[in-house]
Amino acid sequence: MRTRPALLPFFLCLVLGAPAFAEEGEVHATEVERIGMGWRIDVTVNHPDSGWQHYIDYWIVETRAGEEIGRRKLLHPHTQEQPFTRSIPNLVVPDGVHKVYIRLHCNRDGLGTRRYMVKLKD
Repeated sequence: MRTRPALLPFFLCLVLGAPAFAEEGEVHATEVERIGMGWRIDVTVNHPDSGWQHYIDYWIVETRAGEEIGRRKLLHPHTQEQPFTRSIPNLVVPDGVHKVYIRLHCNRDGLGTRRYMVKLKD
């Protein structure tokens, strides 16, 4: 069977562009609670962790401008626990900030491009 020349660019994009479709992971849910002068943020994450070579190794909390104000390091892959929830207790948020954003970091693919907005309730 002969491939039509018009379809060749399409197939090349599929093959060469495959890494661009890497699974970033998703934030399924968040919960926030004011505790004293700080905040506790619980984040439920889903990612196709396959072991030490590919897993979510941390997530960050950042301001709208992209300033990192918190980081939750994950010490191991969660291959058997998906989705999973982890927390940052006592997060100090700058005055006047009423929304923060969560971004996931994969040890193989780097910092994700998706930002998940979380409203802080007083």
